[in-house]
Amino acid sequence: MQSITELLKILIPSAAVLYGMYLTVQTFLEKQFEQKQLEVKQKNTELVTPIRLQAYERMTLFLERITPNNLLIRINNMDIQAIDYQRLILQEIREEFNHNLSQQVYMSHEAWEKIRKAMNDVVALVNTSATEIDSNSASINLSKKIFEKVISENQQPTMEALKFLKEEIQTMFM
Repeated sequence: MQSITELLKILIPSAAVLYGMYLTVQTFLEKQFEQKQLEVKQKNTELVTPIRLQAYERMTLFLERITPNNLLIRINNMDIQAIDYQRLILQEIREEFNHNLSQQVYMSHEAWEKIRKAMNDVVALVNTSATEIDSNSASINLSKKIFEKVISENQQPTMEALKFLKEEIQTMFM
């Protein structure tokens, strides 16, 4: 009985010390792990931030390029009929969009939806303008009709998306 008591006198303090060491090492390892995670996250942020900024720049450029004023000046082809000009404009918009499709990965969902809405609004503007003129008329008539609709609405269809992108960039990167 006395030997069991002596053994317990040695084992209980040893177990307490061992448990204390276990807790100390576990806490130390958890802090090290958290620090490594923070370093990895910071490194990822350093790598991804320029890519995200570039995505916003590219989509701003996309919106500027499909703004009717810029689009019609860039695709200035007076020698074709309005129906062919409509197809050419829509093809240009689709190609621009498809070229920048991967940028949605780096943007907020709301920003991407605003960009898609702006593109769809420009397509709708071109299509409704085309239905209001004779399809065999000159391409200049389609351009005039599109400009008339933009002037009557007193706003470019891409302005809301451009404004949103600029605000989001300022809140994220400034």
